[in-house]
Amino acid sequence: MMKLKTLILSGLIALTGTWASAKTTFTLSTPDPDNAEITLAAKKYAEIVATKTGGEVEIKVFPNGQLYGGDPSAAVRQLAGGSLDMLLLSTSLYANFNPKFTAISIPYLFDDNAQLRNYLVGPLGQELLGDLNGIGLKGLSMWQRPFRQMTNSRKPIQSPQDLAGMKFRVPNNPLWVEFFSKMGAAPTPMAFGEVYNALQLKVVDGQENPINIPVTAKLYEVQKFATISNHMADGWVLAINPGKFSGLSDKDKQALETAAVEAEAWKAANDAADAKQSIDFLVSKGVAVNSLTPDQQKAFVAVAKGLFPRFAQLVKDQAFFDKTLTFVGKK
Repeated sequence: MMKLKTLILSGLIALTGTWASAKTTFTLSTPDPDNAEITLAAKKYAEIVATKTGGEVEIKVFPNGQLYGGDPSAAVRQLAGGSLDMLLLSTSLYANFNPKFTAISIPYLFDDNAQLRNYLVGPLGQELLGDLNGIGLKGLSMWQRPFRQMTNSRKPIQSPQDLAGMKFRVPNNPLWVEFFSKMGAAPTPMAFGEVYNALQLKVVDGQENPINIPVTAKLYEVQKFATISNHMADGWVLAINPGKFSGLSDKDKQALETAAVEAEAWKAANDAADAKQSIDFLVSKGVAVNSLTPDQQKAFVAVAKGLFPRFAQLVKDQAFFDKTLTFVGKK
């Protein structure tokens, strides 16, 4: 038997001139469903990596937080510990580990998606990515996320006063609580997995997320109004366990990093198309969609600017906050 194995291996070497290389397989977890923008981008990333490595590195995408029980904070710890390979989570989630990430989601900080993308790939975004080393992660890239919009079951939102007394689900992040409280709403921090039932049972009146979320999570079944407010930005962090990254060849490391750049560009184009499709879909389901006019938006911007001193405290790094304001021309 040993002689037979030796002959087979010798034949392979004779035919190929080298030993057959073993495939490296990584799992990549996303928090959202198969049809969500981030899961689609993760699959595109996996496809690009496979092409660049000639199939030597395979990335299997797992949506809906299924590999970490839907607990994103636990997922970060699992990634650092090595029980997860790769992870895509929002920058606002990482603010729980490093308050500097809060800067990305300051209301009405970014003028448009292009400015947000430039920030994420620029020196300040890369500083945040490098900071992940401090919690035991290797940051590969940060990708833009569509701006956040509002939905509710009561009325169109055209001014901050329209939010007065409205119970609004927000992420468990003080930035959201401060902003929505200032507009007169009653912000209710809640895990996203609980949102549909809370809206259905009228525990809360509304929520805010990128416009594709009411589609993929079927919130249109329990919400009557959507407002295109573009009130807050967010990003996605593509991270990998450092030990697993260091175990790759230099060629494969470079492939993972360059693929991240290409996937980010693909995602930006896909997001723009997806936003229009999402709005059209919501309208087809009977949701009344209104967009804030420039004049209407000014009232929301004024609320945000009035909170900048408080936001600086939440970032907990005045120098980084000031550099961020300078970058976006609001210093």
